[in-house]
Amino acid sequence: MSWLFGLNKGQPEAGGGDKPKDKWSNFDPTGLERAAQAAKELDKSRHAKEALDLARMQEQTTQMEHQSKMKEYEAAVEQLKGDQIRIQAEERRKTLNEETKQHQARAQYQDKLARQRYEDQLRQQQALNEENLRKQEESVQKQEAMRKATIEHEMELRHKNELLRVEAESKARARVERENADIIREQIRLKAAEHRQTVLESIKTAGAVFGEGFRAFLSDWDKVTATVAGLTLLAVGVYSARNATAVAGRYIEARLGKPSLVRETSRFTVGEAVKHPIKVTAKRLKNKPQDALEGVVLSPTLEERVRDIAIATRNTRQNNGLYRNILMYGPPGTGKTLFAKKLAMHSGMDYAIMTGGDVAPMGRDGVTAMHKVFDWASTSRRGLLLFVDEADAFLRKRATEKISEDLRATLNAFLYRTGEQSNKFMLVLASNQPEQFDWAINDRIDEIVNFALPGPEERERLVRLYFDRYVLEPATGGRQRMKLAQFDYGKKCSEIAKRTKGMSGREISKLGVAWQAAAYSSEDGVLTEAMIDARVDDAVKQHLQKMDWLHGEEEAQAKSLSTTAAGPTGSGGKMGFNLPLSEAPQAQELITPVLEINAMDGDNIAPPSDIDQSVQGRNVVKQDRDGVVKAEAATAEESFAQPATSADSEGKVEKTGSSPKDGTPV
Repeated sequence: MSWLFGLNKGQPEAGGGDKPKDKWSNFDPTGLERAAQAAKELDKSRHAKEALDLARMQEQTTQMEHQSKMKEYEAAVEQLKGDQIRIQAEERRKTLNEETKQHQARAQYQDKLARQRYEDQLRQQQALNEENLRKQEESVQKQEAMRKATIEHEMELRHKNELLRVEAESKARARVERENADIIREQIRLKAAEHRQTVLESIKTAGAVFGEGFRAFLSDWDKVTATVAGLTLLAVGVYSARNATAVAGRYIEARLGKPSLVRETSRFTVGEAVKHPIKVTAKRLKNKPQDALEGVVLSPTLEERVRDIAIATRNTRQNNGLYRNILMYGPPGTGKTLFAKKLAMHSGMDYAIMTGGDVAPMGRDGVTAMHKVFDWASTSRRGLLLFVDEADAFLRKRATEKISEDLRATLNAFLYRTGEQSNKFMLVLASNQPEQFDWAINDRIDEIVNFALPGPEERERLVRLYFDRYVLEPATGGRQRMKLAQFDYGKKCSEIAKRTKGMSGREISKLGVAWQAAAYSSEDGVLTEAMIDARVDDAVKQHLQKMDWLHGEEEAQAKSLSTTAAGPTGSGGKMGFNLPLSEAPQAQELITPVLEINAMDGDNIAPPSDIDQSVQGRNVVKQDRDGVVKAEAATAEESFAQPATSADSEGKVEKTGSSPKDGTPV
């Protein structure tokens, strides 16, 4: 409350007066009077006490503000002290770092100098060692040269001395021989006489001994008989053992072994029994006749025909009749191999599968291997169905195809073993290009079956079959990591059957495996409808790409045939099953033109047999029933029935086609 007393007022401005002697010289008493007056007024006022408390509180507040400011100043001072300490520590740390760097640089420099001194010492030491080594080598070379010169000199002296010694000995020996020539001749004569006498005595003694023994042997007829019988039995035993071993080996191989050309067989073999005893035993116990068309999807017409073949084969085996040979042709993947296995199981026969591609690499051993196959097939007690897949690989035409002599000999062996029908084995050939067969092969075929591409109904049955096998069964089995999303399975199978037009049964089977693989490759193992559609799209694209390749190959073949010389080629007309057709031509419709060609070359080829005439008769009946001849068969007939012609110098037209050069009957 200094303002009440007039204190702390501003200082008077500097003037010309003298400086007061003390601080109370300019005191104004009016302030005290005003204060006293104010105090009296406050005392008289009813709010005096509150004003005094308010003034006291203001004073306390002012003091507290001053104290807080003092504390802030003290904190700032402490912070400044801490900053100074930190700055000093930072400076000290930087100083230590700089000192450390200086020490390190000094140490590195000293180390570098030490290394340089050490390297200089090493170089000097190496140079000194090299110099010493060079001096040692020069010294050794000088010593070697001196030693070599010494040895050469010694050898030269020794050689001269040896020559002198030999010359002296030769002269002495010659002189001695000249002086003792009569004595030497007498010694030689005596030695020859003694040797002659010894030889004569030995011959006489040996002759007398052998003669006496032989005379005694002949005089005893029991010894003569025993000796002759022993020698005879020994010779018979040696030859019998050798031949019996060979026969037994061939018998065991034919009975228990498996020929090298056979890739797969259901017949019991010792090797398979040793490798897989449980599997072979279970197969033999479960080997019961099955339905020939179980798991095989075919068109109704073809299914009826192959079922008749299966029933006839089974009854033939039961009645021990002669089996009929079958040719199955058609695009790849249409069920030829599968039907052959089912046919063997249905009829209770064993089956053996061999491929035509394994015959050519056999070379000279092909004939022996082929005979082993048929010998092995003839020993089957249950009958054997010999299935030859890709038979056109080695059953090509001998007259027009460029085949090796070994393959030709193998083909002749095959024709020899299949010339007559057998009650031991049944021959089933499968081919994608039967027009490449040799003429004699067609004569050995009793039944020709065309396995065409599946139609819409067959495709739907195949899709449902493989959908159940590869998708539904694993999904419902519970053992595998596979689940199936909810959608209309039947509708989806019908849709897929429409989209897979032109695809074979094998391609549809691979499509089912692709669905299964898609489910296994997913994170949750669930096969969805979108995944199925994606795999179907991929399969359709791949099929179209294959068809493009096939079209390109056929166009290239057509161009090559058009540029060649006129005349019937060895390949003949295509049967038209490489590409999906609305209806495939029958085999008889293609065999008939071949018979017409043979009839045109009547001088070179024998007339058609009864079988050929029956084929022609069936062709006429077929044409009368259908009313028209199929376009494919007509095209093939035109290509066969019009042999190429050429004009000679006189303008005459002559045929350039010829019959098979080896005279094989058709």
